[in-house]
Formats: sequence, structure tokens, C-alpha cells
Amino acid sequence: MTVTAPTGNRTFLLPDLGEGLTEAEVVRWVVAVGDVVELDQPLVEVETAKSLVEVPSPYAGTVAVLHAAEGETVEVGKPLVTVSDGTPEAEPSPEPSPEPSPEPSPKPSPAAEAYREEERAGSGNVLIGYGTSAQPSRSRRRSPVVSPLVRKLARDHGIDASSLTGTGAGGVVVRADVQAAIARPADPPPAPGGGEQRTPLTGFRKAVSAALTRSRAEIPEATVWVDVDATPLWELRAGNPTGPGLLAYLARFTVAALRAYPVLNASLDVERDEIVEHDRVNLGLAVQGERGLVVPAVLGADRMTTTELDAAIRSLTERARAGRATAEELAAGTFTLNNYGGFRVDGSAAIINHPQVAILGIGRIIDRPWVVDGEIVVRKLTQLSFVFDHRVCDGGTAAGFLRAVADAIENPAAAIAGL
Repeated sequence: MTVTAPTGNRTFLLPDLGEGLTEAEVVRWVVAVGDVVELDQPLVEVETAKSLVEVPSPYAGTVAVLHAAEGETVEVGKPLVTVSDGTPEAEPSPEPSPEPSPEPSPKPSPAAEAYREEERAGSGNVLIGYGTSAQPSRSRRRSPVVSPLVRKLARDHGIDASSLTGTGAGGVVVRADVQAAIARPADPPPAPGGGEQRTPLTGFRKAVSAALTRSRAEIPEATVWVDVDATPLWELRAGNPTGPGLLAYLARFTVAALRAYPVLNASLDVERDEIVEHDRVNLGLAVQGERGLVVPAVLGADRMTTTELDAAIRSLTERARAGRATAEELAAGTFTLNNYGGFRVDGSAAIINHPQVAILGIGRIIDRPWVVDGEIVVRKLTQLSFVFDHRVCDGGTAAGFLRAVADAIENPAAAIAGL
């Protein structure tokens, strides 16, 4: 079905979502054709190689055309939605992909209609799975479409959700379908070369692979580390259990050390052979989320108190684990703090998050023997490891930065008083 476009049509193109990403998959339409929307009202949730992103409307008016179905991939700069000042004459179906087809492609009904059908059915599946009807299509959309939660459940158990027959309204794959597949005996995997199993790199893993490969290929990195007596910091935190967490204190000490050694809060312009020191600290935090490791940043961390950092870190890590960090947060980091102690390990030869020039890691805090005033006592020890780009500084600068953080951990009260 086509639409005679009323005057005042404005077509919104999929914007650049940062991190060099060139496409995104439509996960869920928040609006349907005919809905009246306001400026900055959420339109659609899209999934990139990095995260789930909610895209707001740059226009106010009536939704005239949805240019993609749920599950379809849209390239940056291609039409996403058309908003009109008037009312559309007919409700359109999502436009098919421009890829050639030997015969006309059936056009699926809008995703919102399938959502409403499932809701009317009273199945309860609307809380878990949603998507378009099961009409065949030769676009790049998946059939059937499932929610991120259902996709994750399937992925965690090695199941291709697109291969399942959906029992939800319109053929939607719901949690029960995945659970039934989990309960079925698995077919033996193909065994080329003596039983090897191959897993294709997803868009997310490909993006991570490219970034890490570039970092290792371009940056001549060096590493220094030190054991630190974290007992005073541990006791400070224990004395105020409702106060900031340990990571907030570590973030505050890191920011203070970057003020003293600003060359480490920088990037390298290789085209002009210049070190670019940033005027603010956007502190990146390595977060293991549902879709893999991401490094979102606390924007303006250098302007925050320890309490403000604590709130910002908790909010950021929670959203990042759910894949909802913003494109700016994922791209704006100027320095990275990696708390791999959460994985119960002591050290790591971390890879610098290009185009940054350094990364600080902290291991687990555990009881160990330590010499204090000539006596062996049990103390809370941790290890700091610092990886830096040797092009921007020498070992003396790196050691000075690392000691600044270590000294603050060993004497936190004095460090906080001096901030």
C-alpha cells in the first residue's frame, strides 16, 4: 500500500551513532503510523554493534511512514521515519530493502500492529517477545523477530532464534519457544576437521576485534605495576557503608593523578605529530555487559565530587550492562579505568582503548602478608597495573602517575583533603 504524502513531509534519516558504525537494526518501534509525536519524543529503539540506542524525533507532527520493519537493518543516512504536518491517507507498510528480488516482496504490516495483536490475545508474551507478522520478506529483516531478552536467552544456549517456529501472535518467537528448544536434545554439530566448532563474529565482536587490533598494531605500549596496601581505603569505606563505593574513590584518585600528569589524558594526532591533551576528563570504565565488553565514559569526571562520581558510575555501569549507554558515552572517553578485580584476578596486560594513550587497571583486594614497621602483618593488598603509549611519555612520567594513585590509596584521608 502506498501513501499520498501530504504537504509538509519531513523524512528523518538514521543519524550517525558514533564509533564509526554504519548501520543499525530496528529492534522496536515505539510509535506507529498515524501517531502524533512531539519534538524529542522517542521513535524507535535500534541495536548497533555497541549498544541499544533509543532514537528521538527531530520533528513534531504525525507519523506518516515507517521506512523499516522491526528486525530490518538500516544504513546510516537512509530514511528511518517520515513525519507530516497532516494526517496520512492510508497506513503504509514498511518499505522493503532495496536489494533486488526475482519477484515482488510481500510487505509486512507495521510492527506496532503485531504488538497490539499479541496484547489483545492476552498471552502475556508481550512482556518478552514482540515483532512483525510472519509474512515472508526478501529484505534483510530476520524472521521471526524477537526481543533482545529472547535473543539473549537463545544466544546464551547456542540457539539460532531465527530458526525457531514462533508460537506468539503473528509468528513471534517468545521465551517459551526458546525454552522448549533448550529442553530438546541438541543435534550433534558438524565436525569438519575432527569435530571443531566455528562461531561467526557478530557485528559487536567484529567492532571490538577491529579496535583491539588497531590498538596493538599502532601503539608501542609499555606496562608498569605496583603492589598497594589498600587497608586504609578499605577501612575508610567500611566506616561509611552508605557512602561512596571503592570504585568511586579510585576514580577520584585517578582523576587527581591525571591533573598532575595531563599528558596521559590525551590522544596522539599522528597526521600532525602532535599530542592532544584534553581539557576535561571523560573517565572510561571497562564494563562487561550482556553483549560483551564496552568502555563507556563518565563525562566530565574531573568536575565531580566522590559522591557524584559514585552516583554517575552506578548509573553508567547499570545502563552499559543492559546495552543502553549513549553513543556519546561510548565514544567520548579520554582515559580508561579497568577494575578487573571484579573477575577475581590480580593483574592484566590490558590493551589501550584507542585513541586513548593509557589505561589503569586494579586487581582484587585480598588479605596478604605485608611488612609494617618491621613486622609481618595481614593487610588488604591490591595490584595496580598501568599500560601507556611510550610515544607520549617515558617511564618516569608513567611511574609518577602510578605512584600518585597508589599513594592516595594508601593514605586516602590526606589525599581527599588535598583535592
